[in-house]
Order: sequence, then structure tokens, then C-alpha cells
Amino acid sequence: MTPQILDKTNTLQEQRFLLPGYYSWEEFEKIEALTADAPGLRITYLDGCIEFMTLGEEHETIKSVLAILLALYLFEIGINFIPVGSATRRAKEKGASFEPEESYYLGEKKENPDLAIEVNITSGSIDKLEKYKRFNITEVWFWENNQISVYHLSNDNYEQITQSQLLPELDINLLARCVLIPSIIEARTEFIKGIRG
Repeated sequence: MTPQILDKTNTLQEQRFLLPGYYSWEEFEKIEALTADAPGLRITYLDGCIEFMTLGEEHETIKSVLAILLALYLFEIGINFIPVGSATRRAKEKGASFEPEESYYLGEKKENPDLAIEVNITSGSIDKLEKYKRFNITEVWFWENNQISVYHLSNDNYEQITQSQLLPELDINLLARCVLIPSIIEARTEFIKGIRG
């Protein structure tokens, strides 16, 4: 038998699945414990709903490049920041548990991060902003359909805005364009050129 040589890497694509039914916090914790060792699986809980999400390669690449370019920007303009990645935000009394793709304290550490970023390759089924509102996160950026949508928390509700209020000088469209450049070296060069413009 001739050994088979694979010329393509078999990678998992992002998938989302909403578990049917309503689950108490305690039931959620049991399900979470049962799936704790499953690699590349993320679980979100909001008001009795549980959503599973697998993390595909495209998802992780976009998340990583976004984080690299945003860090470059913050270094370049001299804003102190604390990156806390996908640290879990959870509280039984808030009825929510989730992990943003990336999150940041801008300036100094506070009760909750100022900025969270979520990458959606496939559409989600749990209210995408409600979970962030429970933790009073000032701004949430969503990567969807190869663009970034910015939402700012104002009067206890998120409103979609075209420009970040936390980083008003950042060209969001430039950031999105550079994330899509296949070469990360070229992406960095183009992004820095755009910042220094």
C-alpha cells in the first residue's frame, strides 16, 4: 500500500450551534465542565441560552492580524494599553459568560476592559451586544463581512458609529483593508504608512 501524502492542511471552519432549550447557570456550568477539554471550542451563555462555537483558521488569522495592527497603532501614537485577549467575562448575577476575541484596557486597568473585538465569520445566534452591555464595555468592534462595525455604549445602549470614540484618529477602514492583505509584512507597511500619512 502506497502511503498517502496530504498536500492540503485539513482545518476546521468556524461553526456556531445554539443548544436548544433553556439552561440554568448551574446546568451551564456542568455543560462547560463536560466540554472543557474540547480544543478550539468556545461557549457563550446569555439568559439561559448556550451557544457553541468552533474556532477555524480564518477566524484565528483575522483575530491575530487585527490584534497586531491595533497594537502597532497604539504603540505608534503612544497610548498605554493592557491587552487581555480573550479573558472570560462571566457573572451568574448578570446571566452571562463569554470570551471576546481580543479585549483591551486603554490607559489603566479598570473594572472592565474599554474595548472588545469579536470576529464573526458565520453569523451568531445570541444577541451580540447584550452580553457586552452587562459588563459595561465602552466600545465593541465586530469583524463581519470583511469590515469592522463599531458600537459605542451610550446611555446604557450601544449605537453603531462610523468612527471609534475611544480612538478617534484611527482610520477603521484602513485597519480593515490592511487585515485583508495576504502578506502581514505588506499589511504592516501599508498600515504604518496610512497612520503616518
